[in-house]
Amino acid sequence: MVLEQVAFDIETTGFDVDDVVTTVGFAVPMGVQVFVQSGEQEAAQLEAAVEAEVPDTLVNVSTVASERELLVAVSAFVTERFRDSDTLLVAYNGEKWKGGFDIPFLRTRYAQLGLDWPFEDVPYADVMPLITDRFNTTVDGEECGGLVTTYDVLCDGSYGELDPFDDSAEAVTAFEDGRVDALVLHNVSDVLRTRALGRVAERYCSKSDFNVKSLTPTRSI
Repeated sequence: MVLEQVAFDIETTGFDVDDVVTTVGFAVPMGVQVFVQSGEQEAAQLEAAVEAEVPDTLVNVSTVASERELLVAVSAFVTERFRDSDTLLVAYNGEKWKGGFDIPFLRTRYAQLGLDWPFEDVPYADVMPLITDRFNTTVDGEECGGLVTTYDVLCDGSYGELDPFDDSAEAVTAFEDGRVDALVLHNVSDVLRTRALGRVAERYCSKSDFNVKSLTPTRSI
């Protein structure tokens, strides 16, 4: 049985322990679900802006006023969408053997806010080592392992054109400047590219290559 991949990606205000999560997106089979701290912008307004750029993908945006509300909403979504389902959570550099960004960052934020870890009984695989270890991603003599380049090399699709940013660091300034529509569009582009690479890996790599791990904590309170 092949598990159904759900790709996810987060945006934050930086890399420090006191930085916060601003956006979390999930690419599910029917489309994309995004949770975002939106300031004064309404969900319908953001969905309309994204739909204009991504007409072929259903994007649902849930807006919140704080990081705590965002993580609580993510937890509810994970409980409803992931529990008792044949789902494999995937990310690109989300958490690898030595490092990764998204999952360690989320663990810290959930812990500091005293919230329960939501990914109980959820299997996870990181797409990045699959792509960099099992495919040739050398461009002009240089090994390129980033999401942008590997997607262009292996998928040659249009999701990269959706991204309004030249660098992911622009997601920080976009949030600070209130350009939430651009932030959401960037997140949508990233989760769709991650999903596309995950599907390429499914086509050309063995199950054992995925190195699936459980995100269930050792102890649940």
